Amino acid sequence: MCGIIGILGREPVAPLMVDALKRLEYRGYDSAGVATLEKGHLARRRAEGKLKNLEQRLGREPLAGTIGIGHTRWATHGRPNENNAHPHATDRVAVVHNGIIENFQALRRELTGLGYTFRTETDTEAVAMLASHFLAQGDAPGEAVAKTLARLDGAFALAFLFAGERDLLIGARRGSPLAIGYGDGEMFLGSDALALAPLTRRITYLEEGDWAVVTSRDVTIFDAANTEVDRPVREAVASGALIGKGNYRHFMLKEIFEQPAVIGDTLNALINPATRTVHLPELPFALSELERVTMIACGTAYHACMVAKYWFERIARISVEVDIASEFRYRAPAMPQGGAAIFVSQSGETADTLAALRYAKAQCQKIIAVVNQPESSVAREADVVLPTLAGPRSASPQPRRLPRNSLCSPVSRSRWRGRVASSVVLARQNWSVS
Repeated sequence: MCGIIGILGREPVAPLMVDALKRLEYRGYDSAGVATLEKGHLARRRAEGKLKNLEQRLGREPLAGTIGIGHTRWATHGRPNENNAHPHATDRVAVVHNGIIENFQALRRELTGLGYTFRTETDTEAVAMLASHFLAQGDAPGEAVAKTLARLDGAFALAFLFAGERDLLIGARRGSPLAIGYGDGEMFLGSDALALAPLTRRITYLEEGDWAVVTSRDVTIFDAANTEVDRPVREAVASGALIGKGNYRHFMLKEIFEQPAVIGDTLNALINPATRTVHLPELPFALSELERVTMIACGTAYHACMVAKYWFERIARISVEVDIASEFRYRAPAMPQGGAAIFVSQSGETADTLAALRYAKAQCQKIIAVVNQPESSVAREADVVLPTLAGPRSASPQPRRLPRNSLCSPVSRSRWRGRVASSVVLARQNWSVS
């Protein structure tokens, strides 16, 4: 899950972009980079590995530009090295990209035939080359981007930075999320609200197929048909103070040790211990009328669904079908009219899960989302959201530094299991649901 940040600011943006990318480290990445305008020309700094390597590079070779784009990359096309790291650039345009351009090989062949030389193994470079081609033909940046987007197949979020354009960023999304943040004389692009906290809390989420022309004064958004549209500005709930991995070595270790507290927080948000009842949000259906529930997810979220299937069928006596989203979306099974489908996702942005959700909607299913991020695409497209309250945040103000082999200790394992067990013991009792 790559990460994108773009800043159109009033002071040097490279340090701000690195800080924003740190807030996206939970996504996982293998290289990082930033690009800014230096006296009207594109300048890049990239590094393989962790963000500290990029910080060291910027310490040796600082960038002073007040507009820029940044990226953390999880390699899909090409090895995880500096040459393949984003941003990718020509002398006219720099691009960062989340997702996959499925027809990049055909575009590479076409552009190579026109005399363009490719220097990386990535699909993203074809986007930069194609946009440069249209700019070379005399198109303005917006026109060049519109023509470029029309030639791309696949799923993507893109941010464009142009040589000589001090007051212009362009972003686009198809299948991958992208948000616009509003500041005071400053504007921002980001993969999600976490990328933009604490820079701003006023956010617009681009909808499927949208692309946006961003200046320091305003934002103009176009849909997939290049028609100007309005999108709502939301107040984001994410706070920069809540994000970070503390003293844990990585986010996965942090999340493992947060599980007991997260389970307790989630149960406490739903359970009234005084009345021994579970309080769910208003549902678009009657629980008693459900004959079958479909649960769809990927990875460890799929494993969680398998546990939920046992509880639904053993306790609620409701038939449950569990499917991996990547298989479900292509199998395209028949679904009972008026049924309920539960989608589970840590980020709320998993591409296969989103595609499966949209299929289920087309099959007239009621959509329930179990997600960490209440502002994610899965949450926004669901009928009901059940948050797990387990977003990327510090477990405590000063989390205990853990020894490298702490999870391997039998004592540590037994204590951890005991904490989890005590957190879920209430869920095994005979609670009523209201």
